[in-house]
Amino acid sequence: MRFSVEGVWKRVSALDKKLMSSSAGLPPSRLDRGMKRLSRAANHSVLWFVVAAILATGKGPFRRGAMRGLAAIAGASASANLVGKSLFPRRRPAADLLAVARRLSRHPTSSSFPSGHSASAAAFATAVAMESPRAGVVIAPIAAAVAYSRVHTGVHWPSDVAAGAAVGAGAALLTRRWWPLGLNEPASAYEHAELTSLQEGDGLVVVVNPYSGLGPDPSPRIAEEWPKAQIVPIEKLESLPDAKALGVAGGDGTVAAVAAIAVERDLPLVLIPSGTLNHFARDVGITGLHDTAQAVADGVGVRVDLAQVNGQWFVNTASLGGYPDMVRIREKLQKRWGKWPAAVIALARVLQRARPLEMTIDGDKHLVWLLFVGNGPYRPKGFAPTMRPRLNDGLLDVRYVRADRQFSRTRFFLGALLGALEHSRTYRHLEVASLNVEVHGAPISIATDGEVRERGRHFAFRSRAAALGIYRP
Repeated sequence: MRFSVEGVWKRVSALDKKLMSSSAGLPPSRLDRGMKRLSRAANHSVLWFVVAAILATGKGPFRRGAMRGLAAIAGASASANLVGKSLFPRRRPAADLLAVARRLSRHPTSSSFPSGHSASAAAFATAVAMESPRAGVVIAPIAAAVAYSRVHTGVHWPSDVAAGAAVGAGAALLTRRWWPLGLNEPASAYEHAELTSLQEGDGLVVVVNPYSGLGPDPSPRIAEEWPKAQIVPIEKLESLPDAKALGVAGGDGTVAAVAAIAVERDLPLVLIPSGTLNHFARDVGITGLHDTAQAVADGVGVRVDLAQVNGQWFVNTASLGGYPDMVRIREKLQKRWGKWPAAVIALARVLQRARPLEMTIDGDKHLVWLLFVGNGPYRPKGFAPTMRPRLNDGLLDVRYVRADRQFSRTRFFLGALLGALEHSRTYRHLEVASLNVEVHGAPISIATDGEVRERGRHFAFRSRAAALGIYRP
């Protein structure tokens, strides 16, 4: 039996007409007006941007779902509208198939195949469900309704919608290549047998940064959980009283500052994640105050590695090159534009103005666009390291992008776009216990844990194994 593309297409077209006739034959109802409104709301993915903004007000999987969903929409929209419609031109269903009341006021003129609305809807719903199944259960019916609305209003054939949904789901699944799903288990760490239970927070001093994150000041909740604890504002960080343990409620920059004092005083850390992203807390395995409170009551925890650069402690990452400039520009813009829009604007400006750095890395001279150093091995190995499966290796994760190759910046972006940066000759990845970097030319800034630090030419990075004790369930 010979396979015939033309024969398959005829059968698909016949089924499309049959299904379209069934939909057109539905009696008039309030559903007609609802489908038209829903279809228009999804124009240019506006509906999904609004849903993403709502999800982003939450934390953890909801916020990650919103970010992954927007990334998936970008891929799905480009694939469906720029590629699919160009390669597979197809006429839209005839307007007279439907009653006037069901038709959209503006009939699209682009190719019918595939459905861009369906692609974006499936991409967003699938991506959100990958991070948060609970949110996915709510969003999936809305996405399905958006996809059906394109048939109900007569602007797409059913096969257009099915193809668009497949493109969208594929785009969402493909985001895992650049941005793997978070680990359900906390990073491995060293055993800690010397922690003691702090009943009602007796002997605990907690440093609170009320300006971190998007939520309210966590001080009232901390005081309710540990009535005997001392709560100290971030402004008094340099004059902390004696304690049995130091606590910190804030973002990663605040956590790094308090962790440095905890290491110097040989005190365990009580971590209350209340920043925007809480990368360190997520990797350690602390999702909220309830986790920490249980560990403090039980007197259980672990020891984890920290890292230093020129004696400055950091818990997540340090970087040289464009990132410190991006942070500086973002801070100037975020009061006017908000943090995330300001970050996008800052990144665009830095990429446009970037100049390569000449530096010696462990004795070898290189021309580099950007150098990244992580506290512990990050995964994935490509452009966007997002998680640490281990905090007990005693290693630094070193990545840099070379600028001494022809078209290095273009090759860098293509490698990142295709998820194959680890195979590019412009990209280097090392895991070492220490690293020495000498910058040639004017002193440059270094950023640690998202904060821009002092300028310099010599940067000595060291991993400090089991440096910090931390309460963890």
